[in-house]
Amino acid sequence: MLENLSEYKIILASNSPRRKELLSGLDLDYEIKTLPDVDENYPSHLKGTEIPEFISLRKVEAYFPFMDDRTLIITADTIVWLDGKVYGKPQDKKDAKNMLRALSGKTHEVITGVCLTTLSRQKVFSAVSEVSFASLEEQEIEYYVEKYLPMDKAGAYGVQEWIGYIGVENMKGSYFNVMGLPVQRLYRELIKW
Repeated sequence: MLENLSEYKIILASNSPRRKELLSGLDLDYEIKTLPDVDENYPSHLKGTEIPEFISLRKVEAYFPFMDDRTLIITADTIVWLDGKVYGKPQDKKDAKNMLRALSGKTHEVITGVCLTTLSRQKVFSAVSEVSFASLEEQEIEYYVEKYLPMDKAGAYGVQEWIGYIGVENMKGSYFNVMGLPVQRLYRELIKW
């Protein structure tokens, strides 16, 4: 499958081990390239899907000097969105615990923006999944943050980890999107490339 991409050198521009695992599931030949200090700031007026789409676009800009006509770059960014507020990666353990307290007993959105870029073409899209958390006990939050150290995860949690097992009551949308890459949608976009 995806023979239409055989002419491209595909690069996943991400440090995320979860994105690497998910993209590998598509049986694509690709390599990982990451650059330090890629700007992930965004204008404060952006809301919901606009935020990770903007950041995924911003990430790819740093790779333009390394591209040629045969390069296809994949960038992505994931946020948690609850009550009009963004929950990105926590700054520290205290911030992680506060995020989990905010998500406890509520339904939030996990939004991943993805950008596919060559020198002649670009496609940006996002996927949204709704995740309902059970009410979490304080000791459960403490245990998770201390044992799993979720500092590299939007909303301070990994759905594929312990907190997902005990906390997620319901989900609408892509599970893999909640992990950090909506691979089914990505596959459909790559087929059309």
